[in-house]
Amino acid sequence: MDFSVLGPVTVIAGPPAAPIELPLGPAKRRSVLAMLLLRPNATVSVEQLITSLWEDEPPAHARTVIQGHVSRLRAALAEGGAEDHGVELATHSSAYLLRIPEALIDTQRFDQLTAQASPESAPGEAVRLLRQALGLWRGPALTGTVASPPFAAAAHALEERRLSAVEALARAHKALGEHEEAVRALHPAAVANPLREGLIAALMLALYRSGRQSDAIAWFHRTRQLLDDDLGVDPGQRLSAAYQEILRAAPEADGPQGGAESAGAPGPSGQPVPSAPSHQQSVAAASAAAPVPELLPRPPAGFHGRGAELAELTRLTRDSAEPAQGGAAGGSGGYPQEGGIALLTGPAGVGKTGLAVHWGHAQAAAFPDGRLFADLRGFSGGEATVPAEVLREFLLALGTPAEQIPTSTEAASALYRSLAARRRLLVVLDNAGSSAQVRPLLPGGPHCATLVTSRSRLDGLIATDAARPVRLHALGTEDGAALLGALLGPARVAEDPEAARELVALCDGLPLALRAASAQLMARPRWRLARLATALRDERRRLALLSAEDTGVAAALRNSVARLSADDAQLLRALGTGFAREVNTAEAAALSGADPELIQDSLERLAEMHLLDEEATNRYVMSDLVKLFAQGDGSGRGETPGGASGEPSQGA
Repeated sequence: MDFSVLGPVTVIAGPPAAPIELPLGPAKRRSVLAMLLLRPNATVSVEQLITSLWEDEPPAHARTVIQGHVSRLRAALAEGGAEDHGVELATHSSAYLLRIPEALIDTQRFDQLTAQASPESAPGEAVRLLRQALGLWRGPALTGTVASPPFAAAAHALEERRLSAVEALARAHKALGEHEEAVRALHPAAVANPLREGLIAALMLALYRSGRQSDAIAWFHRTRQLLDDDLGVDPGQRLSAAYQEILRAAPEADGPQGGAESAGAPGPSGQPVPSAPSHQQSVAAASAAAPVPELLPRPPAGFHGRGAELAELTRLTRDSAEPAQGGAAGGSGGYPQEGGIALLTGPAGVGKTGLAVHWGHAQAAAFPDGRLFADLRGFSGGEATVPAEVLREFLLALGTPAEQIPTSTEAASALYRSLAARRRLLVVLDNAGSSAQVRPLLPGGPHCATLVTSRSRLDGLIATDAARPVRLHALGTEDGAALLGALLGPARVAEDPEAARELVALCDGLPLALRAASAQLMARPRWRLARLATALRDERRRLALLSAEDTGVAAALRNSVARLSADDAQLLRALGTGFAREVNTAEAAALSGADPELIQDSLERLAEMHLLDEEATNRYVMSDLVKLFAQGDGSGRGETPGGASGEPSQGA
């Protein structure tokens, strides 16, 4: 006989070759049994059962209802041969007692197996025991019970024990050097518990040790943003420590090494000399370790096209006419003699980040001293990343001990430039909000290349730092259809090429929109492309359909519009509802009822943010998706630029 609460609450009887699940009846009856199984061989009062079974005011006849459930449970257990297994459901005054050998309950077997496991001292045996323990789980604990706080608390406690077992299993695999196995154990739990920092930290380190550094770093940034968005807090000590460990490229280190130098050596007077390093000492210490940071995110799946833009990035950031001293890495040209800066700009969802990351991976051989990456969160809907935070991450990645990183932004920036001056680095500064945010992060030295991406034109960076702009436009029909083919498989696109071309048009050629559309189709393998195209023709649903969980066109546009002033957001809304495709200053002033000179400035700011496109002098064009968003069709919830339902925008 077997009693289970680690999943649906069930009782299995009969021989192992022909097991029978006993009929336990409705949810409240299962809940009575579950409460008794959670406290085996201990009395459970009727009052406790009433509190657990009825979240609101219990009925006047609650005791009678419980008595009826207990009576029927006794009959079901007796029919399953409970007496032969030493199982008895007894009444003790106003309480009930389930006498049962604890080995018959899955929770007890789970606890016994996990208690026997010693991941560090006996990892091989621990893997066997913990896999057996986790194999007892058949879904969320206490499935089939009533939805009341006591059962929710009990299910949460059981889930915590399961997650602890998962983490212990990962430690055992780590001790055996089986880092990929550790990743496989941790990943599903991390996906289901995205705010459990200890679990994410363990997954990050397992990913790094299995050679997947970019995935590990991506998990950190994703979790940091979730903590900020959902809880308004920064990462805790364990998550931050794991991240710094990865950046230092020393995952097996036990921590900072002690010694006289770190504590401060005695000076001439016998007093300890403070151990704070000089600027030169910091440079020397970081250079001695000479790590090769690899902070780029994983390359975008299904990347297609952009040949001209890729070639332009290479031309702007690498000087192929003058090979570097000693020969160019990879034998394909030299390095920019003045530290080339390329500025990738374009509207939300056009694929700036994907292009920069793809190019960075393709040009890895040209930057043998490493590749740095930072999301500046200039258009992410929350607080932008401050340069000091990025400088700290970059300095750690370049080998600077944490205690030697200067506290001021200016000093940290100077140290960073000094370290970069002797290296051939690629620095990708993604999602920049302003030129001022970027400048402290520009590396020094002639052999570094910098890619900056932004939805704003960042004219200041062009003026003061000679950044070379690369404007990214929407994909053409053929490239857009090819991207769909790369994501969905060429056969699926080839069966209806006309529908594929229509999807590209309905998505305005934006890679983000095409990827969201592909996600819809991959989730519905029986849908033909024409069916999604038909759905997208409905302008009321289009933005909602071009979303996938926390990403999509509406979310991206919302973050852009959040940066606008109230007047500019109001003008965008007026343009969205007042003209079909293009407008000039006089027409925009007539639509909004404002002074033409002020409207001209607003139009210029909207064009700078790529919410409008100035195709010719005083001729502005709005894309269909921006137009739908401006009309208040964001995600189908009546959102409008500047906020929902007329309220001020709070970002995303």
